[in-house]
Amino acid sequence: MGVFEDESYPLTVLAKRYMDALLNVQRDAASRMILKAVEEGTDIKDIYIHVFEASQHEIGRLWQTNQITVAQEHFCTAATQLVMSQLYPYIFRSKKIGRRLLAACAAGEMHEMGVRMVADFFEIEGWDTYYLGANTPTQSILDTIKELKPDVIALSASIPYNVAAISDLISIIRKSPEVSSIKILVGGRPFNLAPNLWKKIGADGSPFNAVESIVLANKLVSEEQRRK
Repeated sequence: MGVFEDESYPLTVLAKRYMDALLNVQRDAASRMILKAVEEGTDIKDIYIHVFEASQHEIGRLWQTNQITVAQEHFCTAATQLVMSQLYPYIFRSKKIGRRLLAACAAGEMHEMGVRMVADFFEIEGWDTYYLGANTPTQSILDTIKELKPDVIALSASIPYNVAAISDLISIIRKSPEVSSIKILVGGRPFNLAPNLWKKIGADGSPFNAVESIVLANKLVSEEQRRK
């Protein structure tokens, strides 16, 4: 049972109202209700998980079952990204802990919502984050990794075809002495469907969501620091 059927699920009412506003092309109303919830004390991480993520999954289901058009799906996604950006003044208040995350989509990958949410979660937890966005060329990602030397890299692919680009990038990173030991997390639908795929392409883990990503990243970095 999903968030839109289970009334006991956290923030169900807000999630339903938010999604209804988007489907009725009321972006400003959707934005206002989220900002109001934050100002009244609702945790931003809860909004990300129980409103943004939940509504995106439901909107995806509606599109896949031909209940809404691809244009409606694209509008809802773009609107949610705009609302997320309006929360950045709250997110960037977090006290920094001295760790860096670089997050990007594979070359050819256009679905960026998931990895952007992951990057925002890390920012909330005090990491310095560098989000490169959708369809980032492999060489550009590699150059940025060498420049920034992050503690963790998060890479995303939503379709199996784009896993090859992630695999190629990881292979290049592992062969580059100055960055070869950086911890790499991968995510997206192909990795959820094939739980051991991350091992086959040389990553350090494949968390199911943003919360798991932070827990694993902190564990991996702490273990690496103890080894040094």
